Amino acid sequence: HGIRSMTVDKMIYFVVDHYENPRNVGSLDKNSKNVGTGLVGAPACGDVMKLQIQVDEQGKIVDARFKTFGCGSAIASSSLATEWVKGKSVDEALTIKNTQIAKELSLPPVKLHCSSTSSVLLLL
Repeated sequence: HGIRSMTVDKMIYFVVDHYENPRNVGSLDKNSKNVGTGLVGAPACGDVMKLQIQVDEQGKIVDARFKTFGCGSAIASSSLATEWVKGKSVDEALTIKNTQIAKELSLPPVKLHCSSTSSVLLLL
């Protein structure tokens, strides 16, 4: 029982940390030839996310930035997604599913749509 509580506490802290201290918030130069921009929304709760990635000559994502209007779960999902894509090729990044983000953040099924903002990579 104590181990389960500790695990739950750690999971909650992980989500709260990404919500209160989101990584990679901001924008890249949309006019730069090596920056891609995607925009997606989750109508179920009104979440909207803009994700930008910067790709080097080898096709690796060297930077990622996001702006999200939405609930804490959407912000945490966006933050984690930007962390995960850095250093990956675009093709590798495209394999990341919102269900993986939701699982990593231990989001309940009712919040799965919030992690769908992180699948904006498909729009880039």
